[in-house]
Amino acid sequence: MLPTFVIGLREGLEAALIVGIIASFLAHQGRRDALKKVWLGVGLAVAICVAVAIGLQVYSSDLPQRQQEQLETVVGVIAVVMVSYMVLWMRRHSRDLRKDLEGAAGRALSEGSASALVMMAFLAVLREGFETSVFLLATFNESNNPAYGGTGAALGILLAAAIGYGIYRGGVRINLSRFFRATGLVLILVAAGLVATALMTAVEGGWLNQGSQAFDLSWLVRPGTPTSSVVTGVLGIQPYPTWLMVSGWLIYAIPMTAVVLWPAKRRKAPVSPSRSGTEVAGVS
Repeated sequence: MLPTFVIGLREGLEAALIVGIIASFLAHQGRRDALKKVWLGVGLAVAICVAVAIGLQVYSSDLPQRQQEQLETVVGVIAVVMVSYMVLWMRRHSRDLRKDLEGAAGRALSEGSASALVMMAFLAVLREGFETSVFLLATFNESNNPAYGGTGAALGILLAAAIGYGIYRGGVRINLSRFFRATGLVLILVAAGLVATALMTAVEGGWLNQGSQAFDLSWLVRPGTPTSSVVTGVLGIQPYPTWLMVSGWLIYAIPMTAVVLWPAKRRKAPVSPSRSGTEVAGVS
């Protein structure tokens, strides 16, 4: 439940931040007409993402076992690539997110068109929704209780929506750099588990050789226990991991953790009295 909750919260908040900033900007500019179109675009993007998620699940469930393992491998690899890009991109841009978005919004309105802002909100939700769908599908594939994981994802998305609304109304303050660094570390551990799982399904799908067993962790990873939920559900560690799985986990987790923890360089920008650092429509 914890991995899917963090995924839903992290991805949902990224989309909510972008939409909230755009909506707040349009509201302050008195462009209620464009604001309605933004909400319609957001609703359409959510509907498309839900349809894609359901389609992927239905398609994968109808495949033979070998093809299912191969599809799970592909989905797992895509999910790892997506979360890696997301973590690295937000590490670089979270500090100046408000300034960058409001600058783009101002340029769009100065050119006499709000359609670019509507499209920006639509694509933000669509992108995060696609990433969430793929990442959750990969996580569900390695979960023994998909319904439990789905509840976690739903709670994360609902919390993200509530935070986004609070940002839009101006009553919520969050330090984006700290928030995305903390959730980024959790997602890196989840993604490392997906790397190990993808290697396991690649073996079961006939794409890789099994390799020798590294450890016997059956004493720790016992199905149905809280410890198993954390070790397998969050870290992706199996009862009998092979050296291939252990190597993949370490090769991904160690450098990615180092990158996230390494202090980010501040982007050079003109000094302005009105500059507020990481503050984003009530976010700091």
